Amino acid sequence: MQITFTLRKGQCPPVCITNTELPVGNTIKYLGIHLYQKLNWKEHIIRKRKQAKLKVKDLYWLIGRKSPLSLENKLLLYKTIIKPIYTHVIEIWGCPGKSSQAILQKTQSTTLRMMTAAPRYVTNLTLHDDLKIPFTRDVITDRYTKHHHNPVTHPNPLLQPLLNDNQHRRLKRTRPSDLL
Repeated sequence: MQITFTLRKGQCPPVCITNTELPVGNTIKYLGIHLYQKLNWKEHIIRKRKQAKLKVKDLYWLIGRKSPLSLENKLLLYKTIIKPIYTHVIEIWGCPGKSSQAILQKTQSTTLRMMTAAPRYVTNLTLHDDLKIPFTRDVITDRYTKHHHNPVTHPNPLLQPLLNDNQHRRLKRTRPSDLL
């Protein structure tokens, strides 16, 4: 299968190997990241949300409202099993739009509310503050900042040009470097 990454409308010419035309796809999974042909992260985020919801469903008997497990143990399960699902390589794809971030935030807040059996009138801000769980936007910014500052002190001189963000932008899309 082959995928052509472009923002242009219309069909791209077919790709042939040994006179065999390769089938065209819209998304492809590479190293756990779902890459969409239009170069946005919506497909990846939707799949990660679905994967996190399935994991919460599997663990409901441990982290659900009626579970006899303590809140500390529920949070430990959340941090070790559920949170890594949506933070996997977040340093790379950490520049989704606000609507995509809202998808992840809603999933996170719903899971935390279910774990604590918090009533509807408790705000998400209170929930996150009490549990000391950062919002997804804060996780994205923090992880990218740490990832960005690692090459600064690296002895390899070939990494230094990668830190310069003086490239001309044709598109009005955010980049991870915009988080700094």
